[in-house]
Amino acid sequence: MQVALRTWPRRLVARPWLLAFVPVNAATAGFSVVLPLLILIPLHGSWVNVAVAATLFNAAVILSSVLWGYLADALPLRRTFLVVNYAGFAVLYTALAGVRTFPELYALYAVVGALSPAGASASNLLILEKFGEGERATAYASFQAITMMGSVAGLLIGYFWTLADRGLVTLLLVLAGLAVASALAVRLGISEAHRTLPSSAVASHPEGLISRLRPLAGFHGSFPYFPHGLRPGRDPFGRLARWAREELHHELPLILLAGFLFNLSSNLYNISYTPYLYSAGLAATSIFLVNLANNAAQTVLFPLTGPLAQRIGADRLVRRASYLRGAGYLATAGFGFAALAHGRALDANAIVYAVLGGAMAVYTTSSGLLLFRGVAGRDAGSLLGINSALGGAAAVLGAGLAALLSVLRNFSIVFFVAGGLLLASLPLWTAATLAYERRKAGRSPPVAAPADPSSPVRGASAPP
Repeated sequence: MQVALRTWPRRLVARPWLLAFVPVNAATAGFSVVLPLLILIPLHGSWVNVAVAATLFNAAVILSSVLWGYLADALPLRRTFLVVNYAGFAVLYTALAGVRTFPELYALYAVVGALSPAGASASNLLILEKFGEGERATAYASFQAITMMGSVAGLLIGYFWTLADRGLVTLLLVLAGLAVASALAVRLGISEAHRTLPSSAVASHPEGLISRLRPLAGFHGSFPYFPHGLRPGRDPFGRLARWAREELHHELPLILLAGFLFNLSSNLYNISYTPYLYSAGLAATSIFLVNLANNAAQTVLFPLTGPLAQRIGADRLVRRASYLRGAGYLATAGFGFAALAHGRALDANAIVYAVLGGAMAVYTTSSGLLLFRGVAGRDAGSLLGINSALGGAAAVLGAGLAALLSVLRNFSIVFFVAGGLLLASLPLWTAATLAYERRKAGRSPPVAAPADPSSPVRGASAPP
């Protein structure tokens, strides 16, 4: 099954009101760097404090996603959700500027996580509802371009702010102002759609799926689909067992497991990366530059990933991206023995982190196409909900593993573990390709979508 995907918009701004998302993306991108630096510098914290904060944040995202999922379908108030989300960010960033203890920071950061899925849900549904079928590919591509532009702008603001020797605490107030700007732009410049759609409708659009899978710069992870949980009925565990046996004849379990390993390794690496840069002697200004290299590479390469997947094939591309990212993890692990010893920490990390950003852009598109191919014609919302649950588990486990490994006080070991976990996913992607080819050739029985409305795997809606 060949799926066309547009990652380059015909018009950079499909509608002027999409520009309302630029300031908030700048704010979240800057916040992704400021938060760990706030722990490490003004609060004199450590790597383990960063990992604990990330664990609480990811747990809050997963738990609150259930609530926001129900609200997204029950209350079609997209603009209201966006305003609440962005104004809430402004309040929380301002409050974080005044924290003096780690319990205060942990609590506020967890609230940021609990609030974050509200905007992710509303923005995707707003695009789905305000653009017709023929315009949605351009609209999603434009939205992605605007997201990346905002992320780069936010990191540039952080770089020049710290270059001027101004404090991280006051930078949080600047980021709060950017979030307020987006809240006002949404409130004054965007109207509610005349029609409303359930969140499950997004599952039928590959561009929407890629948008949900693409990691957001502010949080090093994408927001999950919204599971509704098991529904009561006769013999629920028997239905689940039958469904599991049927899935053994499909490539989707291999895709889900490979994605789980990728997300686990990525969270372990990303959460440990800023403390590692700080321990290597890089100033806040240099750390912003390294992150800027990552986001700039994604901005340049992401629009090319759609045509590249069509020419090379998503199956081959996902393996190459995973291999390249895994090699980047191992290269970072080796810096403790080579480049850093010769005072080249900034150059080496900027180059490798840029490569990792490009690999992430390629992986997001190619893995999203394979996931879309695997759920096409089936109960996509339920299957994507399972993928979401695995992604959420990977985020929490990755943060928790970072906290556990931090007691070793050796970043090289952590990055070796992350690289090993990621490279372990390569045979799974190969096996998934072979399983798909056998299924396409008719050598294995097709997997039917669950017909029972009380089936336990109908426990999710599609992405917000």
